[in-house]
Amino acid sequence: MLNEILHLQQHQQRWVRRFEPRPLARQRLFCLAHAGGGARFFADWARLLPPSIEVIAVQLPGREERINEPLIPHMQALVNALMAAVPAWLDRPYALFGHSMGAAVAHELCLALQRQALRLPTCLMVSGREGPERHHGGSLHLADDARLLADIAALGGSPKALQTSPELQAMALPILRNDYQLIETYRPAPERARLNVPIEVLVGRDDRELNPGDAEAWAQETREGLQVHRFEGGHFYLVPQREAVLRCVSRCLGVSHSQALEMP
Repeated sequence: MLNEILHLQQHQQRWVRRFEPRPLARQRLFCLAHAGGGARFFADWARLLPPSIEVIAVQLPGREERINEPLIPHMQALVNALMAAVPAWLDRPYALFGHSMGAAVAHELCLALQRQALRLPTCLMVSGREGPERHHGGSLHLADDARLLADIAALGGSPKALQTSPELQAMALPILRNDYQLIETYRPAPERARLNVPIEVLVGRDDRELNPGDAEAWAQETREGLQVHRFEGGHFYLVPQREAVLRCVSRCLGVSHSQALEMP
């Protein structure tokens, strides 16, 4: 029994990164990254968000310190694995934030939590992602390396060194291809429930991945209301617009500017 408990605790710990633990924080913010992204994408958020918010960055297998673990190429398998890890951290109010692929994962995780009558987030924040009813799909995960790299570069979500370094490509391409397979083959359940959770949608005004109405389509996924927040920039608007994004996130979590940390 003790071995089983220790194994479960190790599993739960592998899935989360707390870059700045805040045991006295009133609420938590679970963050899920884009295709190819890791938990470190949110390291600055942990430092810059108000002290009342603890950032829990979700770490998927195959990246950063989990680089030797098998990748998960299918949405349902990923959500099942998250459901074995995340509930242990739901001992206080929390919200979910996901960018791009991470937004779809956060939505599916929220649906799973609702189905199992577990504690729901105070809000679901989805960034750079169309509503499930408008899921775009795609087949880029079947393309050759050059085309995959070119598409990622066009989105602005990868370091320039990735385009020229064979070593970096050898590490990054399997993760990117896996994640593109996951999100492109993902099919939202046609009879899915509406969430009993408000949804906040964050998008870049010049995001070429989104069509008119894609952000507003999230209204079909909730019984509790929708707000859309637009920022200057493209698909990775949240990097150059970090200050504005974190202030928006703070407001969505009910934290006033007077409580927020000073942004650099």
